[in-house]
Amino acid sequence: MFSQTIETPIQVIDWLAWTKLGVQVSIKREDTIHPFISGNKWRKLKYVLQEARVNNKTHLVSFGGAYSNHLVALANAGAQYGFKTTAFVRGEEVHNHMLGLCKCWGMELIFVSRDAYRNKQKLFDDYSGTSKQMLMIDEGGRGASAAKGCEEILDDVEGYTHVCCAVGTGTTLAGLAIAAQRKNIIAEGFCVLKGAEEIEDDIRVLTNKHTSFVMHHQFHFGGYAKSDEAMMPFIQTFAKETGILLDQVYTAKMVRGVDELIKQGHYPYGSKILLIHTGGLLGLLSMI
Repeated sequence: MFSQTIETPIQVIDWLAWTKLGVQVSIKREDTIHPFISGNKWRKLKYVLQEARVNNKTHLVSFGGAYSNHLVALANAGAQYGFKTTAFVRGEEVHNHMLGLCKCWGMELIFVSRDAYRNKQKLFDDYSGTSKQMLMIDEGGRGASAAKGCEEILDDVEGYTHVCCAVGTGTTLAGLAIAAQRKNIIAEGFCVLKGAEEIEDDIRVLTNKHTSFVMHHQFHFGGYAKSDEAMMPFIQTFAKETGILLDQVYTAKMVRGVDELIKQGHYPYGSKILLIHTGGLLGLLSMI
């Protein structure tokens, strides 16, 4: 279960606006790992689920918003590998395609107020009681085991000067930064949340404060799950010219950020940039 080694394809992005500035860009297609447990969701869950099985945990409990890719991935993984799953969902009860899929795979959904959601440990403790079979998984799957899984994204990667990813909880960037430092690659994160500079402290905790990375906070395009009028045209242009879909919450913001930084001269001539496609494409359906 989740024990196999995954090597995902790398696709060159041959955009004239980038190549004429002497920058080579490729994208690692982590979105191709699995249709529902895609990208960094698979990487984050790999060791968590292995540890759950070893420790005889049969019921996975996690947290997320109404459009959480993590909850979709967890629900599917639970159904595939024999775990019961429960999710505390932030906010009033709603119905959408993401939560509908979670319910199809048997996930119990518990809607809680935003105030109650802030104390996730209390929610879990009150729900689990004296049960020893339940495992609490933090929002977005964040944690040291998840970062360990994200390190493996770069196992088959050599020859790049920069690796870039979108940042939500910071777990993926933490894993990438640890692996990138071993390979002399600069790890760069593009935060999709507005005013979340403190997330860098969380990343430093996961990397034991000995790993360097660069964080860009200016490409949130309005904040989490928000975007500007140019976002959908950018996604459509990128899809039409490369065949690759990007989601508006994470990966499209990162690619737009890289595009702007290339044009601003942030990357030296001759740079070889690897973008990480972290999946989560189901969220795009809410915009189309």
